[in-house]
Amino acid sequence: MLFQKIIVRLPLTIFPSILFWFHKINYFNFRDGALVKCEIYGEVQVDSHLPGLPDLTLSFANPSILNDMRFHPCVRFRPWESDQILSFVPPDGEFKLMTYRVKKLKSTPIYVKPQLASDTGNCHINVLVGIRNDPGKTIDSITVQFQLPFCVASANLTSNHGTVNILADKTCSWSIGQIPKDKSPSLSGNLVLETGLDRLHVFPVFQVGFKIMGVALSGLQIHKLDIKNAPSQPYKGFRALTQAGEYEVRS
Repeated sequence: MLFQKIIVRLPLTIFPSILFWFHKINYFNFRDGALVKCEIYGEVQVDSHLPGLPDLTLSFANPSILNDMRFHPCVRFRPWESDQILSFVPPDGEFKLMTYRVKKLKSTPIYVKPQLASDTGNCHINVLVGIRNDPGKTIDSITVQFQLPFCVASANLTSNHGTVNILADKTCSWSIGQIPKDKSPSLSGNLVLETGLDRLHVFPVFQVGFKIMGVALSGLQIHKLDIKNAPSQPYKGFRALTQAGEYEVRS
């Protein structure tokens, strides 16, 4: 799952109002790389401190991509039903304005390609990580985690970038950070199987994490944000954060 956060800032001299967009991407694939599911889960969270009774209308350039919408009670249902416009008077403080899904995404910003080969009581593993579609912003806080199968007696794993740790519960945690420009991060090594086993029969599932500031991978675009009944006209700006939620790659 990819999680995406878009922040809309409406600073006033004294009374700011902030809208936060959160998006998660769900991503699952089979061992052969075939895509099972890739979708966005989104939230619009608001932190409002506008004086009086400000009346806000928020419209999107492409609202038809939204599915499974749910709204805060302050949202007027009729403007959304007729024109796909969010019309509301925000309560003071933090609240969740809206949740939604964007389904059937066809691509993701990074790829994770695991390869495992077993022979005579050992399993050789190699995991390659790289950029699939450049989002135009830095992909940060990249991590890959997987549970070593119960039949693995010991493991010797190294990487050409980042740090690798094997925890007491046999979880392998690979912290990559950012992908360097001169190489693709890779993890490789050997898994020693328990006595009596020639091949690995249970394959790990790789959990991937990352975040991207300033990018809305869902493709959802804000068209206009209007504020009425405000004592002065605020400056309006937009920011975004996308991050992985349930992002699984099978080996």
